[in-house]
Amino acid sequence: MIPRFSRKEMAAIWEPENRFRTWLEIEILACEAQAELGVIPKDAPAKIRKKADFDIERIDAIEKEVKHDVIAFLTSVGEYVGKESRYIHVGMTSSDVLDTSFAVQLRQASDIIIADLDKLLAALKKRTIEHKATICIGRSHGIHAEPTTFGVKLAGHYAAFARAKERMLRARDEISTCSISGAVGTFATIDPRVEAYVAKKLGLKPEPVSTQVIPRDRHAVFFATLGVIASSVENLATEIRHLQRTEVREAEEFFSPGQKGSSAMPHKRNPVLSENLTGLARLIRATVIPAMENVALWHERDISHSSVERVIAPDATILTDFALNRLTGIVENLLVYPDRMKQNLDSLKGLVFSQAALLALTDAGLSREDAYKVVQAQAMKVWEGKGSFMSLLEGDATVKKTLKTAQIKQVFDDSRYTKHAANIIERVLKSA
Repeated sequence: MIPRFSRKEMAAIWEPENRFRTWLEIEILACEAQAELGVIPKDAPAKIRKKADFDIERIDAIEKEVKHDVIAFLTSVGEYVGKESRYIHVGMTSSDVLDTSFAVQLRQASDIIIADLDKLLAALKKRTIEHKATICIGRSHGIHAEPTTFGVKLAGHYAAFARAKERMLRARDEISTCSISGAVGTFATIDPRVEAYVAKKLGLKPEPVSTQVIPRDRHAVFFATLGVIASSVENLATEIRHLQRTEVREAEEFFSPGQKGSSAMPHKRNPVLSENLTGLARLIRATVIPAMENVALWHERDISHSSVERVIAPDATILTDFALNRLTGIVENLLVYPDRMKQNLDSLKGLVFSQAALLALTDAGLSREDAYKVVQAQAMKVWEGKGSFMSLLEGDATVKKTLKTAQIKQVFDDSRYTKHAANIIERVLKSA
C-alpha cells in the first residue's frame, strides 16, 4: 500500500523483516520441539538460536536463482548457523512456515485494528453523550421524516462499530491456527507434538486438519469482517458528507487554519476526509471476493491463494487501520450546528408532525383511513407552499370537529421525539 494511506505500525507487519523474523522463530521453535522428542540433538536449538539470522538482500538474490522463497530463506539462515542448519526444517514443508507465519501476522494486524476500533468507539461515545438531546430531523429516502436527536443518530454508528469489534475478535480467533503437519498434512515426517509445541509458544491453536495448508475459509471470514467494517466506515462517512452539504450544513469536518478547499474557489470547505474514506472502503471490500475465491484449492493444496494474499493482506489491513484512525479524527473534531439542525427541522412548516396529527385524530375516534386522508390533504398543501401545517389543520372542518385547539397544538410538541433518547443511548452504550 502506498505511504499516503499507511500507518507505520501496521505497515511494519508486512515488511520482509517481520515476515522473515517470524519464519525464523517458527523454525527455531520447531527445532526445540524436535530436540525434546529426541529427533535432533538436545543442544542444537540453543546453538541455532544463538547464531541464526538472515540477510534480506541475500534471500532475494538466492530466490532469483532457485525460484522458491522458503528455500532461499533457509539457505540464508544456514549461512549464519553453519553445520547445525541441517536440523532446521526437519520433516517440515514450506506451507508449515508460510501459513503459521501468516496466522501470526494476521493476528498482529487484528490487534491493531481492535485497538483502532476502541479509539473510534471512545470518540463516538463522547459525541453521542454530548448530543443526546440535540434535536434534528431524521430522514428517510433523503426526505424529512420525523425528529430525532443527533446523539441517537451517532448511537446507531456506535452500535455498528461495537458489533464490528465483536466480529473482529471472532475473526482474530478464526485465523489464529498453526499448521506444522508436513507434506499433505499427514504428519508422516513430523510428530504432531511439534505442531502443538509451536502453537502454544506462538499463542495459536493447532489446525485440526491442515491438508498441508490451513483451510482458507478461515481467511475468508477475516477479510469479510474487514469488508463489513469498511462498509460501516463508509456509512458514517456518507452521513457526514450529506450533513456538510451547503443546503443542509448541520455538521461538517473541522477546517484547520491555513487549509484550502479548492485551487479555484477560495470559499470552499469540502468533506474531503469523508469522501476519501468512501473511496478506501471500496478498496477494502474489493479484497473480500478474492479471499472467498481462495477457499477452493486443488486437492490438498495449490498456491493460487498465495499471490492473492500477498496483495490483499497488506492492502486490506493497512487501509482498515488508516480508515479507522482517520474516521476517529473526523468524529473527535466534527463541527456540529444545533441551530441549523433546528432551522432545517422547522423548514417544512410543521409537516414532520404529520404522524402525530394522524394518531391524534384516530385517538379521538376517526378511522385511520379517514384520518390519513384529512392529514395528507393538508400536508400536500404545505408542500405546495399554501401555508403552515398547524394553520391548515386548525382550518380543516373535520379536524376542528374532532380535536380541540389545545389538542392540535399538542400535535406539534417535539418533546415526544427526545424523551426516550437518553434511554436509547444508555441501552446502546451498556450493550457494547
